[in-house]
Amino acid sequence: MYVFDEGLTEGFFVKRYKRFFVDVALPGGETVTAHCTNTGSLKSCLVPGAKVLLSRSRNPNRKTAFTWEMIKIGETWVGVNTLLSNKIVRHALKNRMLREFSGFDVIRPEFKTGKSRIDFYLENDNEKMLLEVKNVTYREGRYALFPDAPTQRGLKHLIELENALNEGYRVGMLYTVSRTDTDVFAPARNIDPVYAETLKRLLKRGLEIYPYQVAFSPEKAEIVRLLPYEI
Repeated sequence: MYVFDEGLTEGFFVKRYKRFFVDVALPGGETVTAHCTNTGSLKSCLVPGAKVLLSRSRNPNRKTAFTWEMIKIGETWVGVNTLLSNKIVRHALKNRMLREFSGFDVIRPEFKTGKSRIDFYLENDNEKMLLEVKNVTYREGRYALFPDAPTQRGLKHLIELENALNEGYRVGMLYTVSRTDTDVFAPARNIDPVYAETLKRLLKRGLEIYPYQVAFSPEKAEIVRLLPYEI
């Protein structure tokens, strides 16, 4: 469970533009511009008039005072802040909340390998593991899909994990499925077939896949279950 230490500001989605900005109408009538950390298309998440939640920056000199955290699609809060995924996973790893990783004593974020940084390096007396985290917001029917736009960066991370696999590391992809209205995870083959094929190939070689579903609310974000996947 990750608890928001300060209350979030409620508003209504107006529009997103230049990838990093979103306009939000506040209940009092004012429209504010918030920072969007998500560089994907946010396909299936941009609904005009939908309720959103913003966090306020503690940096008084930042150009945008707010960061976009969530949007409510139907009855479901969807977590759109990609930076929060790593915080949630780091909290869960450190507190041994994920059974699959509870045996690791060393947890090191931002591990440099090759020309990339992988989100987490894990180690115990018997093995070493590299774990990359991706946030999933795209939904079609009962499926949570990644990516929602072609991703060269995501592909590069898979190649780095393959190189680590060749060096004897255990490697994994942890997808935080940041909405609870889905039942199965899958790669978005229609969006990025190269990423999907690479993921499938590495799965056969030993890559581990962990799609953890995260329930968001105005107070907290909580990992609720490990979803099945179809590759």
